Amino acid sequence: MSTNARPSRREFIEKAATLGAIGLSGPRLAQAQPAKQPGPNDRMHLGIIGCGGMGRGNLRNCVMHPDVVLTGACDIWRDRLDPVVAEFKESCKPYHDFREMLQQPDIDAVIIGTPPHWHCLQAIAAAEAKKDLYVQKPMTLYVGESLALRNAVRKHEVICQVGTQIHASENYRRVVEFLQAGLLGEIGVVRTFHVLNQWPDGVGHDPNTTPPEGLDWDLWCGPAEKCAYNRFLALSAYHHGSWMRYSGGWTPGMAPHIIDLPIWALDLKYPVETFSSGGRYFLKDDGDAYDNHEILWKYPNLTLHWFTSLTNSYGFDFQGDPGTRRRLGTYFHGSKGTLYADYGTYKIISEGDRMNGVLPPPASIPRSPGHEREWLDCVKSRLQPSCNPNYHVRVDVPVCLSLLSYQLGRSIHFAPTAEKILGDPEAARLSVPEYRDPWKFPAEYLPA
Repeated sequence: MSTNARPSRREFIEKAATLGAIGLSGPRLAQAQPAKQPGPNDRMHLGIIGCGGMGRGNLRNCVMHPDVVLTGACDIWRDRLDPVVAEFKESCKPYHDFREMLQQPDIDAVIIGTPPHWHCLQAIAAAEAKKDLYVQKPMTLYVGESLALRNAVRKHEVICQVGTQIHASENYRRVVEFLQAGLLGEIGVVRTFHVLNQWPDGVGHDPNTTPPEGLDWDLWCGPAEKCAYNRFLALSAYHHGSWMRYSGGWTPGMAPHIIDLPIWALDLKYPVETFSSGGRYFLKDDGDAYDNHEILWKYPNLTLHWFTSLTNSYGFDFQGDPGTRRRLGTYFHGSKGTLYADYGTYKIISEGDRMNGVLPPPASIPRSPGHEREWLDCVKSRLQPSCNPNYHVRVDVPVCLSLLSYQLGRSIHFAPTAEKILGDPEAARLSVPEYRDPWKFPAEYLPA
């Protein structure tokens, strides 16, 4: 809805009729007239869907460049939409419904910064509208969503970057170079973790179930089941990580940044078996997601381990200051030594004298211009960026399989070549979500 004023019932009905006339009243996007793809010297017209903290951060990193202008902003919460429109009032039009914004020919590309349960539908709608896109992580919450999004990006030949911005760091590049040089020997296990401490109150408790003025709560819930409004659920990515249906918990929120490193460094494809365990043991807030979660992913000749805890923040070699705070890291255990790393540092521990005299290889992976800048450059060159869905399904599908294993309480076996769950019809059925009416899952993009 492209007005800042809250519509009356009559205006809403008239607007709905207009949207219906151009094919926007249903859940899927009608055929849009794509914008002209910007050339190397053209100014890119950008839109944003979801004007919360993550989306605004991505937006800042784009509009700081002189070849980008914001021409559209969309949010179902006026308190988040209005400040963006006011900041860019010379060029930006407001929208309430992302489908309407995606119809506009004056938008070349979009940032998708909405909660995770929206990512698949909005990303596929953008691809169908021929809009290049930057989608925040987690890319999706279901295996079926992950494969469908990748296939839609392929089919419609749009440029897509997934928001795992740590991939652009210099430290990750140095670790990847070290591992790919084979200096640790044979890698049998990789351990990854993310911890913080929210005990005992978690994100909090809010008895009020009345949405604030200017928030379309039904559209916020969208394809997921509609629940009662909760201030903490709606507040931020940090907060909605406590609700399973809308975020998948903290694993989808943080694991994509951390398991990205071993998947990149060791060129891992899909795991053949996934087992997940955990539960909501101690936290007493309004959420329902696990507060402790452990995963084992079995690859040929390697096991990848993940755990996250919201009730203990011990960080092993990354402990640092003794206080409670967020800690994370990755351990590569090889036959010659162990390398452990976080976002900014790495260290080598030799197995005896097996790495005496070993030096890091020369830097060979080019410096990133920045995760968003890389995407903008790729929109102009028409080459896919480093974290496009063709790569990122190898990060996203394992996370989605872990959520399915957690839900069912058993291992999930996966055929990497066929991209199918093996020997478990129930798991295969649940790997594709059922969206709330009138939203429909775009099953035509699933693998045959």
